[in-house]
Amino acid sequence: MKEPAFTIGIEEEYLLVDRATRDLVQEPPPGLFEACQESLQAQVTTEFLRSQIEVGTRVCDSVAEARADLARLRRTVADIAGQHGLAPIAASTHPFAAWNEQRHTDKERYNLLARDLQGAARRLVICGMHVHVGIEDPELRIDFMSQIGYFLPHLLALTTSSPFWSGEDSGLKSYRVSVFDELPRTGLPEQFDSYGEFERHINALIKAGVIEDGSKLWWDVRPSVRFPTLEMRLTDICTRLDDGSAVAAIYRCLLRMLWRLRRSNQRWRRYAAMLINENRWRAQRYGFDQGLVDFGKGEIVPYGHLLEEILELIAEDAEFFGCSAEVAHARKILANGTSAHQQTRIFREALDAGTSRENALKHVVDWLIEETVTGL
Repeated sequence: MKEPAFTIGIEEEYLLVDRATRDLVQEPPPGLFEACQESLQAQVTTEFLRSQIEVGTRVCDSVAEARADLARLRRTVADIAGQHGLAPIAASTHPFAAWNEQRHTDKERYNLLARDLQGAARRLVICGMHVHVGIEDPELRIDFMSQIGYFLPHLLALTTSSPFWSGEDSGLKSYRVSVFDELPRTGLPEQFDSYGEFERHINALIKAGVIEDGSKLWWDVRPSVRFPTLEMRLTDICTRLDDGSAVAAIYRCLLRMLWRLRRSNQRWRRYAAMLINENRWRAQRYGFDQGLVDFGKGEIVPYGHLLEEILELIAEDAEFFGCSAEVAHARKILANGTSAHQQTRIFREALDAGTSRENALKHVVDWLIEETVTGL
């Protein structure tokens, strides 16, 4: 059996904030996006909201290459935004911005989304990280899609960066997932036995006039419409670049692990969506603080134990890809906390020091601005 290419590409979405007010910029200055596009060409695009901007790496052969490309993209966007008194933040929600004051980008696709989704679309003041892994065989993409879902809550727990919503601590580590789940065709993907079955279901929706193509499937993981990849979409965007690189590396290694199983005529056990969704919720609510359910044992297990099991499971693949250091960085995330942990810590410490609620939230934005470009 020919091994897939397992190339990797990463997309990141950023929020643009005004350095003076720390609020989202509702109307970016003329020329900002054009300057970014002049420097980054097709690697930068607009997003649904005018206060967002998206970047994407080239097709890369290693996680280290993807990280270097992302560092260049983040740095370029930050430099150009800085010339206009703005800054990008790599966070999946803004600490205090009002969602109902944002404006969507005037493009046909976004205009249609705004019209069709109404209030659900207006609340999409959220950003994510999408990881593409090259798998040329469409049948293999469908097969892996049905198995990788088990691990997605584990990856979400390592990336959480959206504890705040409209100035309130939501109590969730990833409030972004709550917002995104308001859309249709989100959550875990359906289970299909073949690419043909998948296509038949997509074509049924297209024929009915419900969607134009598979890009309107906003599942946690999906076969990409544009590329021969399996695209992981559940995770928050990591404020620290090294954290995102670690999660991308683990996802890539997990897919190769599934390929090794298939090569030996084995597969990862399929679990019912209701079970995986329980872990999805736990990761969304607690991050990795309260553990996840080990369905083999039938009990909640500390996340650190589960992480070590995953790292052992993919050790051969990490060595094959030369990304053992990136994968091992997940232990540092566990030790230091995710962006969500840091944001809530900064907020509470500022309040305890007598800072007003408004300024405490601005302290969080200041940390996000700085941390987004740290280590570039």
